[in-house]
Amino acid sequence: MTYTPKRSVPLITSLTGVRRAATAVLAGGLLLTVSPLAAPAQAATQPIPSISAKGGFLLDQADGKAIYGKANNTRRQMASTTKLVTAITVLTQTGVDLNKKVTVKQAYRDYVTREGASTADLRTGDKLTVRQLLSALMLPSGCDAAYALADTFGTGSTRTARTQSFIGKMNKKATQLGLTNTKFDSFDGISPTGNNYTTPWDLAKLARHAMSSSVFRDVVKATSYKTTAPTSTGGTRTYTWYNTNKLLGSYSGAIGVKTGTGTAAGPCLVFAATRNGKTYTGVVLNGTDRFNDAAKLLDFGFGSSTARTMKLRSLPADAQRD
Repeated sequence: MTYTPKRSVPLITSLTGVRRAATAVLAGGLLLTVSPLAAPAQAATQPIPSISAKGGFLLDQADGKAIYGKANNTRRQMASTTKLVTAITVLTQTGVDLNKKVTVKQAYRDYVTREGASTADLRTGDKLTVRQLLSALMLPSGCDAAYALADTFGTGSTRTARTQSFIGKMNKKATQLGLTNTKFDSFDGISPTGNNYTTPWDLAKLARHAMSSSVFRDVVKATSYKTTAPTSTGGTRTYTWYNTNKLLGSYSGAIGVKTGTGTAAGPCLVFAATRNGKTYTGVVLNGTDRFNDAAKLLDFGFGSSTARTMKLRSLPADAQRD
């Protein structure tokens, strides 16, 4: 079912899979509530947006109200938007220490080279904190950072066992959230089996859950992040990462969250913005104009017309693209 609010009837009366309000208290103290309630009054006066994405969804961050949907229950691959779940799985580990030092292994760099994956260019032997790795994961979409976090927070005697354990935790997170149309087979979205999928609605709910974490919000709102880390030879290395989410710094009020691009998934974007104390979180999957799609959906929620004049932030020539 595709949910789209009607201009003449702003009250949502029915949503597939959500017949009554449901609240779940999740690991790490994060809260998710889903309710089939009314779309904002301003949306009733806005034309229903036409987007390039094959699937899309927008919800109210405060209470989970559905605002807009297109093919919102259709399963699709999600590419590097998977890393949103990688990050929140780390952050909801019991007693997680953001200052814990993680040593970069050559295996992480070899993996990026082998897969032709996006990278934070982590250098072998450098010691980065978990907090630094979260920025390396979410801004330049570092698959090396994803590997480092999965290897650190999974359990087992080998890297393979630890990463598979961590992927299991990611799937447990989806189960806790009641997301029956979401499955992970990778820690970064590079799917070895094709069984790394979600729906726009599921991913929007995952994003809402993640955005309830202040640490996560702090990471994903930055357009860039500069930090230093000790090297294996006793020196200090400076890292500078740029956020591949060009909606940040382009759409007034944008606060996150993650890009993703893949052959099967197409261009994807999870996004959020706040204006006048109101926050909307949304998803577009497999869209040829994902940033403009996101702006259109946010405009639909806010009752604005920013998408018409928005100029996208440029990335430095040497920055990662995702």
